[in-house]
Amino acid sequence: MSATQGAAFRATVTATAFVLDVPVIGPAEAAERALASWQDGAELRRLPDGRWLYMLAAPVEIRADRAPGLPVVRTDRGAHAAVGADAGAAAAGQLALGAGGVTAVHRIASLTDLDPAGWLDLSGLTLHRPRPVGAAEPEAEPVVESLPQRPRTDLRAAAGIPPRTERARRLTEDAPAGRRNRPAPFAGWQWPRTPSGSGPLAFAAVVLLVVLPLLLVVASQGSALHVGVLLLAFVVGPAVARFRTAHGGAAAGPEGSATGAGTGASAARPEPGRSRSRARRPVFKALLARLTMRTAGPLVQGRHARYLRELTTAFEQRRWEDALRDAIRLTGGRPSEQKPWLALGLPRRYQGALRPTPEAGGSGAASPLSGATVHQHLTALYQRAAESLEREGRIDEAAFVLADLRDAPAEAVALLLRHRRIRQAAELAEGRDLAADLVVRLWWQAGERERAVRTAYRRAAFAPAVERLAADDQASARELRAAWAEHRREAGDRLGAAEVLWADEALRPSAVADLRDAVALGGPTRSRALPYLLALGAGESTRALALAVLDSDGDPATTGRSALAAALAELPAADPAADRELATAAARAVVRDGGFGGALADREAGARHQKLLKRADPLVAADLAKPHRAAPVAHTAAHTSADRPGTLPVLDAALLGSGAVLVACGQAGVRLLTADGRTKARWDVPAAQLVLADHGGAALLLADYGQVREVSRLDLATRSVRPWTTLSAQQIVPSFDGRHLITADADGITVLDTLAPRPTVVWRELGGGERLIGRLARTPAGCTGVVASPLPDGTSVIELWRWDLPGWELRSRTRQEAFHPGRFAVLASGSLLAVDPQPADGPEDGPGAGRPGRTDLHWITERPIARTGAAPSVEGLAPAGPIADGDHWALAVPGPDGTGVLLHTGAGAASAPTATVFHPQADAHPPGIRRHAGAVTHWHRSGRILATTPDGATLLANLRVTVD
Repeated sequence: MSATQGAAFRATVTATAFVLDVPVIGPAEAAERALASWQDGAELRRLPDGRWLYMLAAPVEIRADRAPGLPVVRTDRGAHAAVGADAGAAAAGQLALGAGGVTAVHRIASLTDLDPAGWLDLSGLTLHRPRPVGAAEPEAEPVVESLPQRPRTDLRAAAGIPPRTERARRLTEDAPAGRRNRPAPFAGWQWPRTPSGSGPLAFAAVVLLVVLPLLLVVASQGSALHVGVLLLAFVVGPAVARFRTAHGGAAAGPEGSATGAGTGASAARPEPGRSRSRARRPVFKALLARLTMRTAGPLVQGRHARYLRELTTAFEQRRWEDALRDAIRLTGGRPSEQKPWLALGLPRRYQGALRPTPEAGGSGAASPLSGATVHQHLTALYQRAAESLEREGRIDEAAFVLADLRDAPAEAVALLLRHRRIRQAAELAEGRDLAADLVVRLWWQAGERERAVRTAYRRAAFAPAVERLAADDQASARELRAAWAEHRREAGDRLGAAEVLWADEALRPSAVADLRDAVALGGPTRSRALPYLLALGAGESTRALALAVLDSDGDPATTGRSALAAALAELPAADPAADRELATAAARAVVRDGGFGGALADREAGARHQKLLKRADPLVAADLAKPHRAAPVAHTAAHTSADRPGTLPVLDAALLGSGAVLVACGQAGVRLLTADGRTKARWDVPAAQLVLADHGGAALLLADYGQVREVSRLDLATRSVRPWTTLSAQQIVPSFDGRHLITADADGITVLDTLAPRPTVVWRELGGGERLIGRLARTPAGCTGVVASPLPDGTSVIELWRWDLPGWELRSRTRQEAFHPGRFAVLASGSLLAVDPQPADGPEDGPGAGRPGRTDLHWITERPIARTGAAPSVEGLAPAGPIADGDHWALAVPGPDGTGVLLHTGAGAASAPTATVFHPQADAHPPGIRRHAGAVTHWHRSGRILATTPDGATLLANLRVTVD
């Protein structure tokens, strides 16, 4: 018997390793045993038969019956041998291991390494940034600018077109700097310099070189009246123009070109649906031009006709260098329908770098070149030139003709794609604001994957881009769909990621992990995720959970019962027996709830109920009545929170979709409570504000430290918290899409990417002296705020701005004539609620004594409100303005007996209060309100939280926050 064989019968051994029999005890038990005795520097390797070799960093003396596995000892020859094996069979660096009475030898260095780090679950741990006691307040981290820059494709340079000819330069002069944006008959043109009259010498030169010859021509025709009018126009016109300029009469100025999309400056973009103020037309110059055309018209027309003949000849003779240098740019494919003012100058050939411009060129002036016949002639001429250039292989020049001369960028993109110039086509498509799905597809095919994803998100074009790409390349479309799902997954939207993957049958198995995380969130999110798991063949536990939700009590929208029934109607389970049972339970729930909770239209609700009945048990389906929804009772619901304060302060709160309440208690940390106040989870992370993701899967925790806020991210599916950054912002909007956070300060509105390691700016709004007044209101579809814009005279105009999200398209600007700072709240739908306290009339000891007065509500919307009676009002004098979240608002007044806080709440513009919430024995500290996950949460700093349905009719939670 060898030494190692005898060791099996000893009480203790000096072990250098252990062999863990994983096939017998399982990997979980084996991992637990290894971690329980882990040493710094130990190694874990996999044996060929599935067992693990756990090599210790230092030998340990251990009883054989208490060892985590089969002990391994070190021999005199430097080999390792398991107890019971023949140690003489192994050399140095080898392991002798007995199996079935036979000793097998393994070279330790060749065994596969195992990494125990993957076994550790850190989701339950809270990370903290240690700070010495008494340390100064944290400093805000500098933000990284990552604004999306619009591509600026220089097609003229790419085509190798040189500057204009010397002859063309002599015929026309550059326009002065102050008139660069003057309207022209064709986009890209600039009109010749006009006499400024700024000095006597310049004016005399104009009179000698221009006015006198023109007067001679007119006088030769015997028109004394025309001579007088022309002289008056040339002398009085410049003087009047100088007077208007000196007195600010031209403050309106011409329209400027839009800034790049990367700046996001809204002031540079014209208001959608409303035109800007037109630049004042040069009346005297237009009069002069018309008189000149009536008297010296043949001279001007002959000059333009000669220009057109020479340009046409150059194109027809294929003298491309001369033709393209002197060609003019058309706008929009047809002449302007607006009545233009007349100008005499010959348009100067486009000189600057040809870059894609998102706005079409103006058409404010007319000349003999502006007629429809000339426009059609040039259009046909350019089209033939583009075809000829393409046949000759001069692709850049052909694209220049189509995009910049014909103003047909879509045709230029198609030309570039025919010749596999994908990146150039993508730059041109984005620079000219072509269809978003086309831009995303081109960037994806060009290899710019991140840019394609960012563009698809910002312009809400994921779905059409995937469909458009699928027609050309199914594999690339699948990759883009996977990137779309990953984008949602990173933002915490697990259900959204699963829904994206579900559309492609090949990607459905990869959605299982996202669906299980969505189920962990509870509420309607869980209900919408369960049918997907059942359709993938989930087991008995998933079926039982779905049945429990369908048989539950409580509000059908909050519990998710209606959402589950509606989803099961569209997505049958994989197991026919389970599907029949679930369809039967869902049909019963629909009848019991009187429908699908109002989430579907009547016709759609009836169709889905019929789908459930067809798959349900026939006997049950035959006995079920039709769903009948009870008519809502019009009354103002009244709710009262807990009768005494809690023991912890509540600085922010929200009822989640799962029915739990997330509470920020300042330095006391964050808690997740049940509807009756029991603690489900807690995090020792200071937080004074919560920023909730629209999908309910994540939240940002903000702790105030003077002028800065420390921001941490909470994943509500895994309940893990990680610190993100320190921000300095005057305002942080209390909701976000899971990725992009909206902040505001003196410089305007800033959008930050919360998934970047450092605060990264991806969009900016406002600028040029514009400043935000009050708080922003946001929903997933839009954002609204009050903006003060400066005027040339030093004053400001107050407007209500409304943007569409996520692309930040400015949709409306409503001017506010009567504005009361501090007594208004903005709703995300684009309306403003202002309050006007009205004290009670009468002397203190008269008939009106003791009456609390009232507070009138005034609504300001984009369109006038049809009102049949007096403006709505509430009893009591509001000490402060209203509060709002999204489209939900509340106004706080003193309680009935003068104590506590009474809130009148409502939703939408021009609405009367639909419910009241009373916080008894509450101080004058302002209450809070939040609209999230189909519920409205009211809280007060005194530790009371009360949540209702959006209409205020049903109470969902009423609790006090106390120390455990």
